[in-house]
Amino acid sequence: MSSDHPHPTRQIARAAGTIMLAFVISNLAGLVRQILVAKAFGTQTEIEAFNAANRVSETLFNLMAGGALASAFIPTFTTLLTRGERKGAWQLASSIFNLILVVMSAAIGLAAIFAPQIVHYILAPGFASDPPKEALTISLVRLMLPSAVIFGISGLVMGILNAHQVFLVPALTPAMYQIGLIFGVLALAPRLGIYGLAWGVLIGASLHLILQIPTLLRQKGRYFLTLGLNLPAVREVARLLGPRLLGVAVVQLNFWVNTRLASRMPEGSVTALVTAFTLMLMPQAAIAQSVAIAAMPTFSAQFARGELNQMRASLSASLRGVVLLSLPASLGLILLRRPIIALLYQRGAFDAHSTQLVAWALLWYAAGLVAHSVVEIVARAFYALHDTKTQVLIGSGAMILNVVFSLLFSAWFANLGWLPHGGLALANTSATTLEMIGLLWVMRRRLNGLEGDKIVLGGIQAAAASLAMAGGLWLWSIVTHAQPDWLSGGLGVILGGGIYGIFIWLLGVSEVRQLARGLLGQR
Repeated sequence: MSSDHPHPTRQIARAAGTIMLAFVISNLAGLVRQILVAKAFGTQTEIEAFNAANRVSETLFNLMAGGALASAFIPTFTTLLTRGERKGAWQLASSIFNLILVVMSAAIGLAAIFAPQIVHYILAPGFASDPPKEALTISLVRLMLPSAVIFGISGLVMGILNAHQVFLVPALTPAMYQIGLIFGVLALAPRLGIYGLAWGVLIGASLHLILQIPTLLRQKGRYFLTLGLNLPAVREVARLLGPRLLGVAVVQLNFWVNTRLASRMPEGSVTALVTAFTLMLMPQAAIAQSVAIAAMPTFSAQFARGELNQMRASLSASLRGVVLLSLPASLGLILLRRPIIALLYQRGAFDAHSTQLVAWALLWYAAGLVAHSVVEIVARAFYALHDTKTQVLIGSGAMILNVVFSLLFSAWFANLGWLPHGGLALANTSATTLEMIGLLWVMRRRLNGLEGDKIVLGGIQAAAASLAMAGGLWLWSIVTHAQPDWLSGGLGVILGGGIYGIFIWLLGVSEVRQLARGLLGQR
């Protein structure tokens, strides 16, 4: 039995270790891209228009073929594979592929036609006071829209490979996207300006897909020319997708509200929010997304076999590991935010004012890193249970609160004389924290417990080591107050990680050692 089904926690740890290494590579590539883009465009008009325009294609992708589809497709596809229904699994994959082509092509066509109205009335009405900026945003929207179709297909391929327990290649695809953007800013932007970066989006999306094709072909699947609307598996995906689409729509609504509000704030606010959120997502991707991607096929297979006790243990172990890694990352970003941002970005068009704008947003975003990470794991567990309604209901409620909080907190910050875009970041953190609490409460009831004593113990251990790290970084910030950013920020990251690692090892945390074995590929 053990040979057929490796211990689930070790299986997740090994896969998470592989994905984490790939995400580190992708994050490094993304960091290079951000540095180059910041140097070329700073936080001024062109990059403001680009970041606003990119929101349209990102929304279409997420609504129709992104996380929403993956959360419905992977459990259904995995169930068919677990039952040995290989032909049915590939019929399902083919049907979803064909539907993505048809639906997404129609959607981007409509978005291209109505791009002026979308930008002027919905996305960035604050740009109306600057007609050239608004016109640039509309042009960029139209140029980048095809990336949504490419990413949609690539996301489906990623789901197929993950269901086959293939993680390394899909996890490397974000690096390929970053390479496309790097090519755009280095090779195309000098001649085309911000349009070069937009072409980089299309190139990166194509590389994102192309990298996975050889591995997909090795799975020896079959393609069926059908929409599969009468197939039970396709209907199951549609059933699961409906509630999830609502949840994604509410999340995207929050992003649009933030862009709309930030378009009326001081110039640079839109880009500051995007840059800070991206910085927060770097550790979140390496920590939480790697574990979530690795865990979801295991969760789905455990549920398909009726092994709820094992699923509960796997989920608990995943949550403990995520908290142990995300808590120090959150504190580190908060304490070292200014020197890190200055070290990474402050050159060329990205000046000290740009650093201030991004650091202010990162302060409030980083406070929600633990909540974002936990939500990532628990949401995948709900999808593995073929339950998209619960997560969607709780997530939708949280995101509606996010919109309300965005309006209230931005106005509150403005009244205090603070930069108002910080209120938008705080709203996101507050809403995500409430979402985390709600999801954990329901999942605990669904699985008759979550081994809460072990999670609490892990949290206490992480908090103790994090406090020791924070104390060390506080002293370090005093000593290096007037020193170069590479010293206060760069070495500060190494110092903080070292302090935390020593304390967490001395506390004998088993998850850290298990993760280390996963990184080394050991059983």
